[in-house]
Amino acid sequence: MMLLRRILAHRTTASLLLRSSSHHPNIHQISSSISIAVRSSLESSSRIPRLIDLANWSCRRGFAKGRKSKANEDEDAMKVTEDIGPSVRASTASLMESAIDALSRELSKIRTGRASAGMLDHIIVETGGVKMPLNRLAVVSVIDSKTLSVMPYDPDNLKDLEKAITSSPLGLNPKTDGQRLIAAVPPLTKETVQAMCKVVSKSSEDVKLSIRRARQKALDAIKKAGSSYPKDSAKKLEKEIDELTKKFAKSAEDICKTKEKELHEG
Repeated sequence: MMLLRRILAHRTTASLLLRSSSHHPNIHQISSSISIAVRSSLESSSRIPRLIDLANWSCRRGFAKGRKSKANEDEDAMKVTEDIGPSVRASTASLMESAIDALSRELSKIRTGRASAGMLDHIIVETGGVKMPLNRLAVVSVIDSKTLSVMPYDPDNLKDLEKAITSSPLGLNPKTDGQRLIAAVPPLTKETVQAMCKVVSKSSEDVKLSIRRARQKALDAIKKAGSSYPKDSAKKLEKEIDELTKKFAKSAEDICKTKEKELHEG
């Protein structure tokens, strides 16, 4: 707009000067200078459409780049979300399985009134200055429902095995029988059964808490994904996590009920 005004001003001035040329001898020189200025302005004005076209092309090109970048971001986001579901399910299941395994190990330490080959697995034996699990030093077998046999791989470890079993909280008093140990499993008293059942109940609550923590960790991971993860997929994954939670919670309950039954049947 400013350029057009300048061109019009130059043309008006040139017209007036031409009319007054007869009274001013130098007017033709001035008029010539103005004409040059007008032509320069016209040449500048002729470049305006080309400049505008160039600007528009640059804008369109920049916008296209922006759209392409946005598309790439969306594509990258989709690549990320494709891995969320499987990884969340796998990590959650792994945490819950670990909780169940820990529960089984803890309950195996609780003695019932029946002999079991695995009831000595948690006992640690110190021999030759080295601490090792009992099941790596001896073979434990069931003679009958009330009697265990402990046969060491190395007879020299017999005394160390006897000491470890006696000092364990199982209440066993093994006797030497040649190159092996014989351990009678004494019956549980009513008071002992009640105390053991409380321990089982506490273990059940602890493992359920671990399972719920694993569930919450999974939900937090889904929430962290935010809008980059499709809502339908998020809801489906949350439902799967809830199903896993129920499955492992029931497994923990079943294990604890079985242990309580063993205690009562003593």
